[in-house]
Formats: sequence, C-alpha cells, structure tokens
Amino acid sequence: MPTIFGHAFAAATLGSSFPAKITSRKFWLLGMGCAILPDADVLAFSIGIPYNHILGHRGFSHSILFALITGLVVTFLFFRKDLTPKRAFAYVLFFTVCTASHGILDALTSGGLGIAFFFPWDNTRYFMPWRPIKVSPLEMDHFISEWGKRVIYSELFWIGGPGLIWIILSRGVKKWAARTMKKDA
Repeated sequence: MPTIFGHAFAAATLGSSFPAKITSRKFWLLGMGCAILPDADVLAFSIGIPYNHILGHRGFSHSILFALITGLVVTFLFFRKDLTPKRAFAYVLFFTVCTASHGILDALTSGGLGIAFFFPWDNTRYFMPWRPIKVSPLEMDHFISEWGKRVIYSELFWIGGPGLIWIILSRGVKKWAARTMKKDA
C-alpha cells in the first residue's frame, strides 16, 4: 500500500478540480480522511481477522461499494445544511472518488494481496496490470529503513509527479474558464 501521505496527496489532487466555492478546510480534511480511511481495516488483524478475509486488509473497505457508502455518509453528515442537488452530487462524487482512490493506488503497488473492488458481487482481489508503486511496510520500524526510503521515492515519482501536473493543469483550466466567462458576459 502507499503511505498515508500518498493517499492524502491523491485526495488533495482530486480536490484541486473542484470549484473554490464548494471547497473549504472541512472539504479538504474530509477528502484526505476518506482517502486514508480504507486502511482502518488493518485493525482487523488485532481481532483475529486474517488478511485474506473479506473484512481483512484490502477487502470490503477497499471496494467501490464502500467508497460510495462513505461518499454518501460523509456528505450528509458534514454538509447537509448547505446542500443543493448540484452540491450534493459534487460532494458525494468527491468523497467517493477520494475513498476509491485508495484501492486504485493500492492496486498499483508491488506487494500484498489484490483489492476486492467489486465486493459483494465478486470477492476476487485484483491488481492493476502495471504495478510501479513500491508497497509500504506496515510496521514503523521497517518504514524508517532503506525500504521506507524506496517507498517515499516511488510515491514522489508515481503519485506526486502526476498529482502536481494535474493540479497545475486544473488551475490553468479554471483560470481559462474564468477569463472566457468574463469575455462572454
């Protein structure tokens, strides 16, 4: 799996595509939280649930269904006061995609079991055909090692680089759209 930093950065990257009028500190923090949330399933190890169980690591909490449920719950718990149909759709979309991005990034890693994207319809665990991101160690003492250093470099290249390009392009498109709208007005 990528580190929590890689997952949080993916959410920030996704959020850069949304209009400033719906973003806020709460929007950003919840988006990053949604991107990290699926890894709460590692707590299953402490209660005896094995890795390959559907409630184990990379199981249900990494599925598209879990991402959608999370997007709906977060939107209606934290934004229900200012919801219009358009805003509701934007928030649900954002929080769902942030949560789903976790499984997608994990499926791009070099280790672990695959991701149960399609649970409950299909319990198969999948990886992407291309897996360039180095898998992060689960133990902190392993993270502060040569392995951890390779993981950080891998994430900077495979998550940070494309993310920065996306953010720059997103800002450019927003500026271009604003200028075009002013000319048309």
